[in-house]
Amino acid sequence: MGEIYKKMLESSSVLLFIVFVLLFVLLLFVVLIRKNGTAALIWNEIIREKITNFIMNQSKEQRILNFVLQNAVRGDPCSVLDTIDKYCSQKEWAMNVGDEKGLILDKTVEEVNPSVALELGTYCGYSAVRIARLLKAGAHLLTVEFNPEFAAIAKQMIQFAGVQDKVKLLEGPSEEIIPQLKKKYEVDTLDFVFLDHWKDRYTPDTVLLQECNLLRKGSVLLADNIIVPGAPEFLNYIRNNPRFQCTNYPSHLEYMKVEDAMEKAVFLG
Repeated sequence: MGEIYKKMLESSSVLLFIVFVLLFVLLLFVVLIRKNGTAALIWNEIIREKITNFIMNQSKEQRILNFVLQNAVRGDPCSVLDTIDKYCSQKEWAMNVGDEKGLILDKTVEEVNPSVALELGTYCGYSAVRIARLLKAGAHLLTVEFNPEFAAIAKQMIQFAGVQDKVKLLEGPSEEIIPQLKKKYEVDTLDFVFLDHWKDRYTPDTVLLQECNLLRKGSVLLADNIIVPGAPEFLNYIRNNPRFQCTNYPSHLEYMKVEDAMEKAVFLG
C-alpha cells in the first residue's frame, strides 16, 4: 500500500511539473506576442486565425465584413473605419493600416491632395476607404489586390462605405497591372502611391513605376510595415537613391504596441 501511495505521489509531482512547464511556456509566449512583432504575427495570422476559421467555418475577413454590415452606418466611411478598428483591436487582429498609422496616411494624402492615387494591397478595403474619403471632387483611387477572396470582401466594404465612385479595384498581380495603367486605365502619372502589399514587391514595383513613367516630379510614395514584418531591401534602395527624398514616421504595428514605421519617399524626377 505504501509503495502504491509513493508511486502516486511521484506521478502527481511529474504531472504538476509538466503543467508548470506548460504554463511557463504559455506565459513566455504571451510576453513574446506583446513585445515581438514576428511572434505576434505568427500567433495572429497563423495559429489563432487558422483555429478560429476551422471552428467557425468562415474566414476572418468575412467576419470583419459581417461585423461592419451589422454595426456600421451605411454610406459613412468614418463609421466603417471606426467599426473595423473596433473589431480588430477588441476581437481579431488584422493587417489593416489601422487607426494610429492611419493618421500618418491621412496627413500624407491631405498634403499631396492627389488627383490620381494608387494603392498596392487592398486587403479588406480599409485603407482604400480611408484614402477615398479624403479625395477631392473628380479625384480617384486605383487599388490593386492579388487575392480574389480579399478583393470580393473589399468591393463590398467600399460599396457599403459609399466611396465606390472614387475607387476602382483592380484584381491581379501588381507586376502585371502596373504596366497596364497608362493604356488600359488611362493613367498619365500618379500623384500618390500607397505600398501595403507583399513586402518583397516594394522595391521591384517602385522600379517598375519608374520604368513605366508613372511617377512625376513630386509624386509621393508611402510604404507601410517597414519594420514589421519589414522591408529592408526597399529601405536600402529608396534611401540610397538620389531620385527620392525620404522621411521616416515611427509608429506601432496596427492594433499593437510593437514598434513599426512608415516611410515616405518623394520622387525628385
